[in-house]
Amino acid sequence: MNKHLGSNFDDFLKQENIYTEVNEVATKRAIAYQVAQEMREQNISKTKMAEMMNTSRIVVNRLLNPENNSLTLNTLEAAAEALGKRLSISLI
Repeated sequence: MNKHLGSNFDDFLKQENIYTEVNEVATKRAIAYQVAQEMREQNISKTKMAEMMNTSRIVVNRLLNPENNSLTLNTLEAAAEALGKRLSISLI
């Protein structure tokens, strides 16, 4: 019998002790995707994005790398502002 039958996916991840890690990766990938998509729509290169954020291209590369989890709120705020967007973070 399947021990996960009838449970939700969050419960499964918690039982496997990977809930936090999976959520961190998913959140970072979503952020990287949204920033990259907005940059494409606005025709903004990585170099231009770095200039708009008053930072280096290395920071933009980290921001767009879904595998890199080392983002600060300052970096996220700068990226959102550079794209004419507002950062929204909530506890749910």
